[in-house]
Amino acid sequence: MSARRLYRHTAGSKHFKSFTVTVKETDLWIAVPPDSRSEVLPTRVEQLVWRVRRELERYIEFHPDFALTREPYLVEGTAPELVLQMARAGNTAGVGPMAAVAGALAEIVGKQLLRHCSQVIVENGGDIFMKVVERASIAILAGKSPLSNKIALLIEPGGNSCGICTSSGTAGHAYSEGRADAAVILSPSAALADAAATAVANRVQGPADLEQALSFARSIEGVTGALLICGERIALWGQIQIQPLAPEQRLRPER
Repeated sequence: MSARRLYRHTAGSKHFKSFTVTVKETDLWIAVPPDSRSEVLPTRVEQLVWRVRRELERYIEFHPDFALTREPYLVEGTAPELVLQMARAGNTAGVGPMAAVAGALAEIVGKQLLRHCSQVIVENGGDIFMKVVERASIAILAGKSPLSNKIALLIEPGGNSCGICTSSGTAGHAYSEGRADAAVILSPSAALADAAATAVANRVQGPADLEQALSFARSIEGVTGALLICGERIALWGQIQIQPLAPEQRLRPER
């Protein structure tokens, strides 16, 4: 997905107000209810992101392997919460901690906002932390697949927040060892969903790999659903509902 998100200008509804926060490489799109104190929230979120990014950067300065390894990582001594979340998620999914950075940061911001808001959507580089009180739909962008921008993931309202994260070997700049057009993972933890999406996408070199990759997704403790797309084939499991997107619902590039 490009730095200019394909869907931000169409996302949201009368039930939300949205704003963006950008700090270095972190580029957040955030939606909150219109009755929230939305005029002060951007500054608060920006301050929070600066703080947690500085903590992460300081940790990496003294532990450079944390940012380089693609294997599970053992945190030694004390560490900031973002580092711990990333390492925990990466270890559970069997990948390096940086595979969880976007989801973990979205989750930290989202949980902070839920102290002030009844519902929230935080998108960070296409990875999402959300809690909603009405059914929501999320269009699926799937790289070079003809299914890209043709189907939507349905999220049912409930009392719990969830993470929805995607990895692709044919779109975007994030590292992937696989060729999946999209590996979409659901989990109560956005950090885990992010790490698991990378781990699952790594296992798809072609359409024939979808079933074994889906089986692997099912084996990751804490993952509640998975949707995989490679070419014209799709596989799904768990708490996944999808529906076709009408042409007028499909995402358009930002202008």
